[in-house]
Amino acid sequence: MHFIPEVLDDYVVAHSENEPQLLQKLTRETYQKILQPRMLSGHYQGRILSIISKLVNPKNILEIGTYTGYSALCLAEGMQQNGELHTIDINEELVDFQRKYFDMSDYGSQIFQHLGNALEIIPNLNKTFDLIFIDADKENYSNYFNVIIDKLNPGGIILSDNVLWSGKILDTKFKKDDTSTPALIDYNALLKKDKRVETVLLPIRDGLTISRKL
Repeated sequence: MHFIPEVLDDYVVAHSENEPQLLQKLTRETYQKILQPRMLSGHYQGRILSIISKLVNPKNILEIGTYTGYSALCLAEGMQQNGELHTIDINEELVDFQRKYFDMSDYGSQIFQHLGNALEIIPNLNKTFDLIFIDADKENYSNYFNVIIDKLNPGGIILSDNVLWSGKILDTKFKKDDTSTPALIDYNALLKKDKRVETVLLPIRDGLTISRKL
């Protein structure tokens, strides 16, 4: 979904940082071999994740929703030299694909994969985090927030993807089988109201929220 004219969007991308070669290769292979390649963060949003991570310079990063590993590699670019990135996904079929690209990067030894239900895995992670990226099943965004907020260090950042949901968050009526839209509406309201964080929602791609823990 484009929030500005496509020609202007192209200009924005052209005048932002170039996409690293490894991520170009990951993108090509994802589109060739993996279902739903549109789930990739992609060049422009990936550079946004990268520069935010570099500004935060996190020691520990948590990602909920790995897919093929593109966003994890972008976030890892800003990680401290002795830092760790823990990424969680429920799709067993993608583990080896992710690992291949993690090990091809400069951060392979610092990236730890977790397979399973994030709501069960996160409470057992014996770490606190400086940067958390949420990009998994939309129905659980509020549940993810509630389970991660106490593991986020003061001043730490939560990034939440797809919070505009192709504009569906403005719908007043939902299809009976649409559980994602009302869940995201509730999540956006939660971030606005929760006094533990300050939040700005950015109309970048499908909506990206930056929340800072007070």
